[in-house]
Order: sequence, then C-alpha cells, then structure tokens
Amino acid sequence: MSAVRPTQTDAEALLADGTTVGIRPLSPDDHGAVLELHAEGMSQDSLRMRFFGVSRNAPKQAADRLCGPPRTGLLALGAWAGDELIGEADCELLDEPAETAELALAVADRWHHRGAATLLLEHLVHAARAAGVRFFEADTLSGNRAVHRVFAHLGLPVERRYEQGEVRVRVPLDERDERYRSAVDERGRRADVASLTTLLRPASVAVVGASRRPGSVGRTVLDKIRQGGFAGPVRAVNPHAGEVDGEPAYPSVRALPEVPDLAVLAVPADAVPGVAEECGAAGVRALVVLTSGLGAQEARGLVRACRRHSMRLVGPNSLGMAQTDPAVRLDAEFGGAFPRPGTAGVAVQSGGVGIALLQRLAWLGVGVSSFVSLGDKYDVSGNDLLQWWESDGRTDLALLHLESFGSPRAFARTARRVTRTIPVLTVDAGRSTAGRRGAASHTAAAATPTVTREALFRQAGITATRSIDELVAAAALLHAQPPPAPRGAVAVVSNAGGIGILAADACAEAGLELPELPAELGGVLPPGASVRNPVDTTAAVNPLELTNLLRALENELAVDAILVCLVPTALGASTGQDPVYALLEGPARRRVPIVAVLLDQQVPVCYRTCADGGALPAYSDPVAAARALAHARDRARWLAEPPSPPVDAPDCDRRTARSLVDGYLTAHPGGGWLDPLSTADLLESYGLPLTTTVWARDEPTASAAATALRNLGHEGKVALKAYWPGLVHKSAAGAVRTGLAEDAEVRSAYREFMRRFGAELAGAVVQPMAAPGVELLAGVVQDQVFGPLIVLGLGGTATDVLDDRVARLAPLSERDLTTMVTELRSAPLLLGQRGGTAVDLAALRSVLTRLSLLAEDFPELVEADLNPVIVRPDGALCVDARIRLERRPSFDPYLRRLRRPAAAEGT
Repeated sequence: MSAVRPTQTDAEALLADGTTVGIRPLSPDDHGAVLELHAEGMSQDSLRMRFFGVSRNAPKQAADRLCGPPRTGLLALGAWAGDELIGEADCELLDEPAETAELALAVADRWHHRGAATLLLEHLVHAARAAGVRFFEADTLSGNRAVHRVFAHLGLPVERRYEQGEVRVRVPLDERDERYRSAVDERGRRADVASLTTLLRPASVAVVGASRRPGSVGRTVLDKIRQGGFAGPVRAVNPHAGEVDGEPAYPSVRALPEVPDLAVLAVPADAVPGVAEECGAAGVRALVVLTSGLGAQEARGLVRACRRHSMRLVGPNSLGMAQTDPAVRLDAEFGGAFPRPGTAGVAVQSGGVGIALLQRLAWLGVGVSSFVSLGDKYDVSGNDLLQWWESDGRTDLALLHLESFGSPRAFARTARRVTRTIPVLTVDAGRSTAGRRGAASHTAAAATPTVTREALFRQAGITATRSIDELVAAAALLHAQPPPAPRGAVAVVSNAGGIGILAADACAEAGLELPELPAELGGVLPPGASVRNPVDTTAAVNPLELTNLLRALENELAVDAILVCLVPTALGASTGQDPVYALLEGPARRRVPIVAVLLDQQVPVCYRTCADGGALPAYSDPVAAARALAHARDRARWLAEPPSPPVDAPDCDRRTARSLVDGYLTAHPGGGWLDPLSTADLLESYGLPLTTTVWARDEPTASAAATALRNLGHEGKVALKAYWPGLVHKSAAGAVRTGLAEDAEVRSAYREFMRRFGAELAGAVVQPMAAPGVELLAGVVQDQVFGPLIVLGLGGTATDVLDDRVARLAPLSERDLTTMVTELRSAPLLLGQRGGTAVDLAALRSVLTRLSLLAEDFPELVEADLNPVIVRPDGALCVDARIRLERRPSFDPYLRRLRRPAAAEGT
C-alpha cells in the first residue's frame, strides 16, 4: 500500500443531515488544518479518547504523522465542509501481518452525531481494499462509546478483545459483505432524503429572474407558484424592477426578508454561477435552474457553488418541479397545466416529455405526488427521487424518463429495492443509433448503450416501455388493478369475433398465454357463442349473460387476467342492453385483473368508473391492452422471485490474479491482449475451466506437446492454434487446425502456419480435443459508465450468425444465473427438452459466476471472450479464450458520493 495524495477533491458526499462534505487524501499542505482540528476542534475529553491521554504535543504529532512526506503504508483521508477540516480517518500497515492496517478516527466536536466518522470510514474502507488491506485493527478505550457505536453500526463484522480497560477491535474488510452494502444503502437513503427536503418540501421560495413581462419563463413560474396556493412566502428577485405584478421585487437574494429554502433560477447562462454562489452564501439549501445553454465554465461554477454550500440542484435546462402535498402545494414549473394532486411520482430529463406525460396522466385521471424535470442532471437524479418516493409516504407509482445514467449500478440497486414496494416504469429512450446520438446531444451526457440499459431495467425489476403512450397504458393497469399471477394466462372475451381474434393475436405476440376454457361456460351465453379462447359472445349477448361469464372466468383457476373487447352494436343500442353497462355495473377490482378494449373510445387509455367506485382501465386498441397485461405479468414474475443476493465463489485466488494483471500493465502501459499462457493463468486463478494448454514456439515442441496431450484428447486427437500478438479471430484468420491424430499431422499443420503467417507467427498452443457438447459463448464487456456486462449466447462459428445472446450487468445474482439460461432461444438444447439430455447447469452457472467475479474485481479487464465453452451433461470446458486489459481506476459503484456531471469536470 502506498500513500496517494491528489491535490483536488476526490469526492463529495452527504452527511446524515444532508450537509455536503468533500473527502480527499490529506497532503503536506493540510498540516495546519489537521493541527487545528486536533488542537481547537476537539475537547480535552475527545483528545483523551483519541490519544488515550492528554498531551500538549499530541495534536502536533498527529499533524506531523498524517501530513509528513509521503510514505508507503499510510492512507489518510480528510472530510471538509467548505474550507473547514471536520474530521480525518487514517490507517497504516502493521509489520505483521502485511494485510492488516492500524485504524484511527477523529471528528471535530461540533460535527459529532452527523455521520462524519462513518462516512470517512466507508471511504477509507474503499481506499484500503484497493490497496490490498484485508483487516482494520484499532485500540480504543472501553468508555469511548461514540467510536464503538460507529463500529457497531458500520455493517461489517467486528471482533473485540478486552484488555485492562482497552478494547482491541478487528474489522475484516470483506468486499462482498451484503450486510455492509445494505447498511451503506440505508445510510445513503436517509442522507439523501434529508438533503432533498428543502427542495421537495420547502417552507419558502424565491424566483430569481422573475420578469415583469408576462409569458417570460421566470414570470410564468412565479405566477404558477402563487396561483397554485403555495403555503409559504414567495419572493421575486429582479435587480431591475421594484415590483412584479403588484408584489415587491428584491434586487438580490441577500436583500430578501428571509432566507428561502428553495431558489428557482431563470437568469442568463453567464449569470448562473454568480447567482448560485450568492444563494449559497445566503443560506439557500436547494436550487432549480431553468436556464439552458451553460458552457463548461458556467457548469463548473454552478456545481462548485452547490457543493461548497450544501445545496441540492435540479437542472440546469429544467422545466421545473412540482409538489402536490396539501401542506406544500408548490408548482414551480412552466408547463401548460397545473399537475393534478395524486400518488404518482414523475421524473423526466426532457421537459417536452414531461409536458406530454403530465397531459396524458391528466386525461387518465392519475395525479402526481411530485414532478421533477431533471434537465441536464448535474446533481439530483432518478436515483435520488426513487429514494424520496420510497420514503415520502404518498407515492405508490414511479414514472421515469431517463436518457442517461450517472451511476447505473447504484441506480439498479436502489430500484431493485424500491420496485418491491411500488411499481417503477420507464420509457426506454435512445434504442436506435440516432436516438442515442440525440439523447447525448440533448442531455449533454454520454448516451447509454441499448443492451446495457435493457439489462439494467430487467435486473432492477423496472417496467421498461417503448413510448409515452405505452408507459401510460401500463401505468393505468398497474395503478388500478391487482397484479396477475406470474403465469400470465389471459381469457379474451369479445362481442365480435374479428376483434377477439385480433386481441388474441396481440396477447400471443406479447408473450401471454391463452389457456383452453371449459365448455361449461357456454351455458351462460346466447346460442351461437363460442367458448374457445378467445370467447365470442356474439353481438346478442345481454348484460346479465356477460356478468355471469365474467364471474365464471374470475373464478376459473386457469385464468390469470381477463381482457374484454366490446364494440357498439345497433342491437344493444335499440334494446338498451349495451354490454358496456354490464362491465361497469360489476366491480372494478376482482380476483384477477380485468381490462377493457372499447373500439369507439376516443383516447388511447382512460379509466371507467365501476359500481364499486373503482377504476377500470379501458383501451382503444387491443395491442395496447395486451402489452399492458404483459408488463403487469412481468412485474408479477419479478415480485414472485425472492430477493437474490450477488453470487460468490470462495476459492478465487485474487492475489495471484492481481499480480498477473499489474505485471502485464506495467510491461504494457497501453494495454492489450494477453498471450495464451497468461490468459490461461488468469482464468485458472478464478477457477474457470480452460482446457489444458501447452505453448509451443517451434515445430518440435508442438510435436512433443501433442504426444503428451494425445491421451487427454477426445479420440486421442489434439488441436493446434497459431498465435501472434494482436490475433483476435483465429478461425477467420485460418489459424486453427483440429482433429490432429498423428505426429505428422501436427508437424504439417505447424509448417503450414509458418508458410502462411511467416515472421508474424510467435508460436502455437496445443490443446487436447474436447468431447462434443453444446457450444456457448461467455464473455465480458466493460462499459465506462455501466461497468462489466456479462454475455451468454450460442457459441462457436454460429455465434454471429444466429445472434442468440442474453446479457446482465455484474454482479450477477442467483436469479440472473437462472434467467440468462432460460431466456436463450437455444435454451431447449441446454435444458434437455424434447427427449434430449440436459447439460450440467451447475457447471455453466459456475462459469458465469466466476466470470462475473473476475470482471467485478478487475475493471482493467475490458474485454473477455470465452468461445466456445462446451457444456455437456458431465461438466463445462472452455476451449478458447481471449482477454484484453487496459489500465482503469478502481471504482466502487456502491460508495456514497455525489455524482460528477461530465459538463462540470474539473470541479
């Protein structure tokens, strides 16, 4: 472990009360701040607890040790609130064992009980793990209750040994301790909610840039806040006007009669940083920046001001936000309508999408709990709002439109927890190349690759739709109806055969089952009706007959949902027996969800009120209804699966793997493809089953290796594979010869490689031929934003032709291991269906597990391709592999820190 002392802030994070602090390694320049922390910031009692006594020299000795010349074995982090050092945490390697470091903590007295020590310790754990430390040890006084509480609530196991009034504490730094990650999650959620309170439930608001001109952005927002009935003071700030619409206007934020919790900024882009700094200095705790077009300098200034003064930020380029809580009633956005109060949380990056979504929700009759237009998302993100909605006691449905992700794995972890209690729906924006390009330019953020985003949504249990209309259609069902059974078996009922057939087709195309229905159902229908699924009641069906049919289907165990398609007929109109009335006179909520398709309906989806006062989702098109049912079925399947922790394998040799990776990158600073033997060694260190591989630099060595391996090969045969640095696709290059049974064949193949590839040839690998089985591809791609993506698909030469692949983001869970196999189109080959023999699924799961762990532990592994992995009933064996390494920084996606927007880099 070596000391690392960068000069700029490494991270910003939230304390338990929502205060923003910066965390970075201490440097020699911090000597005075460390001395002041110990000498002035800590009481005599605190110093006694820290140093086991009171010495006048102790503060200086601590500053000298922590801020002296850099030395191997010391890590020291400081937490800063503005320019004040409020605490430090450090560890230093002990002589024995080399994996153990001595830990120390100190926090200024006035910052006690705000989570500073725990936050520092979390960041020190991250830094120490990256440096190879596996254990912390610390000596504490038995009476030091504060530090013992920190250890007790940290989430890591703590071993204690008592000796003469002192306690020796030992903490194992297990990288995959789920209890620790959950504890960090909960601390992060509480801090996040605390920091968002002044944004989403402010007691007072100021609009900076409120113009006297009606129709301007600032004036529109000011008018909507006042007209919406906001409960607290609303102030206009305009240095060029003494009043706005008959109310006083103030020249600056400093001139306001009280400090507002929230300031909404509608000022020119070049003025944004200065106004933000003024707001922060005055004590404002949250900003909504409506201004667009900020350059890099303005972006850096805005973020710097927010972090320095602990202000949460929505935007810039935001439409605004709204909070419909009756105690707040804040509408601070410039959309065309007032959001209707309700229980749906809405967050969008695009203001246009936000306007359209609010309009459609209003048509549907679904109100919102809070609405936030995230804009360019410099700070507050979808992850923040999910945690707010999880905790606000009002929200029971979350709707998201996200074009980019700052910390996808942290978002997925939050969403995976939130979706257990409320449905989370999103529009999957930017699926096409053009769409991704547009998303990047629109949000000033990196576009998200489609496959990784799809994997993120699937693993997190998020309902991903393809349009705003589909999002609203699915939300209408999930908001008003009980979930179906995970099987998703639908009974389709219609009073016109043609529309019933179209609805049945739509259900089948959406992946829903249409079970056979009992013939006895025909007894409640008019003559000529068909009780096959879809059920054709004929146009002669009367309300009583339809009521009896729906009651019978509701009690039919083979049915998980009911889709009723009704068209208006002259028969029903003339007799007053319109079947729609029968549908509405029954209950809206039944044992199974029920939806209607009404072809004469003018809007895509709306609610019809039933006799019990409940809402029945009604669609104008059967395709929309079927897709909504499919989304509800998928959510039911997600909820039916118990939470699944990340997989682990206990026998991975991380130390050997680290030495190999570091050694390669030291020799090849620019990165590159590992040679065959290094590839084999790296895979072996994680227990990945690569076939026996022997390196041969010349023809005689290849011959001798083939002789030694022939008895290990299938039917006594071997394979010969040419190699030179940079060779990736061996088969395409003609660099593979298989089924070599005789020494002459091996020698001939090697000579052919020499003739064909000449001086480029570095040698060849010799491997025993593997017995036949199902050939699969298992691979890794490291995404700069999303982290490692694990891919499984049909392998061999057919992999690119058939394109049968699935992908999941690491870390994989037990559930992922199962669904990755079952979602392949070629799954029947693996599961032994249609009379075949199932492959060894446990061995395949082990390959995926170990590949996921390798990719997680080594961000330097930017690409890995195990192809083919041959799976058989008696195991799995990889017969070819390639791995590419690049130097990448260690990144813990679960470490608590505020995101750094790309537009504001350099803050």
